[in-house]
Amino acid sequence: MTDLGGFQDHVARVDLSSGDVNYESIDDEDAKKYIGARGLGVKYVFDNGPDVDPMSDENLLAFMNGPLTGTQTVMSGRIAVCTKSPLTGTVTDSHHGGWSGARLKWSGFDGMVFEGSSDEPVYAVVEDGEIELEDASDLWGKGVHETREILEEKHEGAYGKNMSFMGIGQGGENGVKYACIMNEDDRASGRGGTGCVMGNKNLKAIVIKSGTKMPKPADQETFMEGHQQAMQLIQESDVTAPNEGGLSMYGTNVLMNLTEEMDGHPTKNGEYTSGVSYNEHEEDRPHDLDAEKISGENVRENILVDEPTCHSCPVACKKEVEVQTMHKGEEMNVRMESFEYESAWALGTNSANDDRDKIAVMIDRCNDVGIDTIEVGNIMAMAMELTERGKLEGIGDGDGIDWGDEEEMIEMITKVANREDDLADLLAEGQEGVADAVDGHDSKLSVKGQSIAAYDPRCMKGMGIAYATSNRGACHLRGYTPAAEILGIPEKVDPYEYEGKGELTATFQDLHAISDSFDICKFNAFAEGIEEYVLQYNGMTGLDVSEDELMESGERVYNLERYYNNLVGFDGADDSLPERFLEEGGNPGQGASEGEYCELEEMKEEYYEHRGWVDGVVPDEKLDDLGIDVGPGTGVSTGDSPAPADD
Repeated sequence: MTDLGGFQDHVARVDLSSGDVNYESIDDEDAKKYIGARGLGVKYVFDNGPDVDPMSDENLLAFMNGPLTGTQTVMSGRIAVCTKSPLTGTVTDSHHGGWSGARLKWSGFDGMVFEGSSDEPVYAVVEDGEIELEDASDLWGKGVHETREILEEKHEGAYGKNMSFMGIGQGGENGVKYACIMNEDDRASGRGGTGCVMGNKNLKAIVIKSGTKMPKPADQETFMEGHQQAMQLIQESDVTAPNEGGLSMYGTNVLMNLTEEMDGHPTKNGEYTSGVSYNEHEEDRPHDLDAEKISGENVRENILVDEPTCHSCPVACKKEVEVQTMHKGEEMNVRMESFEYESAWALGTNSANDDRDKIAVMIDRCNDVGIDTIEVGNIMAMAMELTERGKLEGIGDGDGIDWGDEEEMIEMITKVANREDDLADLLAEGQEGVADAVDGHDSKLSVKGQSIAAYDPRCMKGMGIAYATSNRGACHLRGYTPAAEILGIPEKVDPYEYEGKGELTATFQDLHAISDSFDICKFNAFAEGIEEYVLQYNGMTGLDVSEDELMESGERVYNLERYYNNLVGFDGADDSLPERFLEEGGNPGQGASEGEYCELEEMKEEYYEHRGWVDGVVPDEKLDDLGIDVGPGTGVSTGDSPAPADD
């Protein structure tokens, strides 16, 4: 057990096969070594073993909050969902904001670990330190929005509307490899297929009912010192300042125009580095692309209707929109949150589409059926390229998807979620599955099976090494180097320079492992730093760790994830990039990025040296230095040739 401040020392283990619910404490050493949320969730997955099939009953699904979740800490409303990914085969953690993380803490829990699989659909009700399973047969087959409405009405009780909902749609029910878990009003644990695992367990939803019982800091004076410093920095930041900063005014989509202007905006499945370059070079384009039409500035001026926020967050980056548009002769009125940058890019310019209102419809539909907008946008773009190359002939209706065909994209989202025909069934398998089926590996924009985000590594070299070395597949949120390459945080670095990016990326990865384990929003890192993290963490828990010790905890979490992946069989060969970003056989950047490629191998060498890894594998000495229980080890010692432990 642990008596650290910020913890409830209460985790539920729910055996869905038997229906039994047991409660356990948190190991004190684990709490100190792995912090909470992501760190502890990954430790549960690690202890469950690397050999489990992600789609088997043996895979577990852990919902974890951290010692700062649900406290007075700014932006502390997040929760981590950890499992072995059906999309990538790696360990994965996927986070969402809103209120469910805070309410899980307030209801008396640090986490919930779901094991096994129910014979019939069920949902979980969390209240006052206990969990009960209830029949969900009448909810199976329904979309996320309808499911939420039914459960909110059914469970309004002593706490009134003070409840949270997490659930899956048809995508999770039907085993779409990139199905997500939706929380409340359109917040998603989107990446890695967490919703696919949840659906495989016949777990439709989780309802959390709670009052507001914020944990009290063990050391109030230290905590308040850190809290006040953090608040001041957030209010002074050009990015986060409430009602003034770019993130507060325009949401994540503040980046649309910025990346477009620097030719760091992958367009037409990454063939081009901006819409402008597409317009200049694409002779057969159906129309010019204009990224500004789907930018945060355009959204704010034309379709913004509300700016809701998450627990303890003054920034309010969520931008709720409402659109009226026509789809196949029918008028559609959609109100949804949130018109995010990544979603707008993937379903927009990367798919040769700049129809703002249709993109809002697509995002809303993805949220309702419960599939990842980044992944589905990328898979659409890949399918469009494969259609152009004649590689989807005879699959489904035989027509494939044409570039920028927003009407077919809207329809395809529903088809994929339900695996309605052969093409939709194929696309539901993710980019790696599609590539294997039609010999389309040169058309995929993915790493370890997970699709890239909206940053082009021919322009932002740090993003290249970050995609490649992310433990959960291509991801911008494991190590957000655009903070330095675009926004100049903590200091401006040249996005086109590759030297130094290995070390920079590793530092960001460790820092984000800390915030994900607290669990607080990464956007605080646009203002706060390790000093504020240490003060708030020490103040809440009662510990007395130094900045170096806390950074080592982040490094430990990252190395535990890599160790797990090594035991699965991943090594340096899997730290790759889509070939069109590389000089050998790739496409050079255009415009401001003219002639640029991503120097991946040079950055990997620097990155591995900084990490102390051997060709992507964590040596036993490194595991020992970080205090990670070695178990079988990786079969690699410094100077030895790399080999996964099962070789």
